[in-house]
Amino acid sequence: MADLVGNKKKALKELIEKLHAGAKPDEVKERFKEILKDVSPIEIAQVEEELIKEGMSKEEIQKLCDVHLTVFKESLEKAKALAPPGHPVHILMEEHKILLRFANEFREVAKEIMVEKDFASAEEKMTKLGHIAEHFKESESHYLREENVLFPYLEKHGITQPPAIMWMEHDKIREIKKNVYKLLDTHDSIPFQDFSNQLKEVAMSLAEMLSSHFYKENNILFPTALKVIGGNEWKDIRHQFDEIGYCSFTPESARITTEEMKAPTSKPEIEGMIPFETGSLSKEQIETIFNTLPVEITFIDKEDLVRYFSQPKEMIFSRTKAIIGRQVQLCHPQKSVHVVNQILEDFKGGKKDVAEFWINLEGKLIHIRYFAVRKKNGEYLGCLEVTQDITEIKKMEGEKRLL
Repeated sequence: MADLVGNKKKALKELIEKLHAGAKPDEVKERFKEILKDVSPIEIAQVEEELIKEGMSKEEIQKLCDVHLTVFKESLEKAKALAPPGHPVHILMEEHKILLRFANEFREVAKEIMVEKDFASAEEKMTKLGHIAEHFKESESHYLREENVLFPYLEKHGITQPPAIMWMEHDKIREIKKNVYKLLDTHDSIPFQDFSNQLKEVAMSLAEMLSSHFYKENNILFPTALKVIGGNEWKDIRHQFDEIGYCSFTPESARITTEEMKAPTSKPEIEGMIPFETGSLSKEQIETIFNTLPVEITFIDKEDLVRYFSQPKEMIFSRTKAIIGRQVQLCHPQKSVHVVNQILEDFKGGKKDVAEFWINLEGKLIHIRYFAVRKKNGEYLGCLEVTQDITEIKKMEGEKRLL
């Protein structure tokens, strides 16, 4: 690595001198490709960091980044299709191209704002930045489809490290985007010159990060996925992509549904397990899960009969097994039966899906909610009562991050 850094630094310095002398990024990109042949984006970043440590200004490095981005953009736009339209990989790669265009457009507008005098003269460009930022916000489904669908399938095939690294980069992208949104939302409180300088820096950072990240996914992650993930699994992946949803800018031509991609495959049943649409559980697991939830659950069927209640460690309301099969109206005081009947009538008639109350009980705030339980076609199956002690929840302030 030491030899690499030394040789590359010298060559990159020569390129920067040419750029400083007025050369355009397009004029030096071929030399840049030659210098960085067989060098990973991570190693490029290391060389750039070395140059900064030795005193090279960020402005000079940004000139190099322009060349870097030009090369990456060209590489991504010319990237050959790894999969046909409708295939999850094809969808992701098409979104890469569009997101990179947005990032480069954002960067160019940021440069144009640098030459403006104030916010008033840059109003039209600020509006343009706002529109592009909305696309960045909407791009979240792109990363969610990778993290929640593609990555788990790779992990099932023993590919764990690349997805983990890509997810780390997703979080870096989110952090940069958060800085973009914050800068745009609070620009009125910042002097124009400070704003334009910060904008240029964050725009460059986002374009560089997206270019590098998409390059790695297109050239390493996706080819690996296509090698290890089987055809039937891609049907499941596409189905789950559809469930999460797409961005408004995701091309219709990219996500066209082919016969091969239409239906998800059925999962093999495991003995002793009860299959569900999203997995399978044993009877013991189901019962333990319900009893572990920090709420009390009671289910009343469509005939208003109590069919089940959970037994968490700390019960708010006393219940016994004697109530199973009992008419729910008989489980309440006579003075409140009319309320129970009204809720059930509204649920059965389709007028409501939720009813909720909260009461003070022995110094605790108790939240009681009733939910209509329906089939996918809307047919009423019964009512779910969920009771929760929210005393401590009401006291929460600020944030507590995961440990």
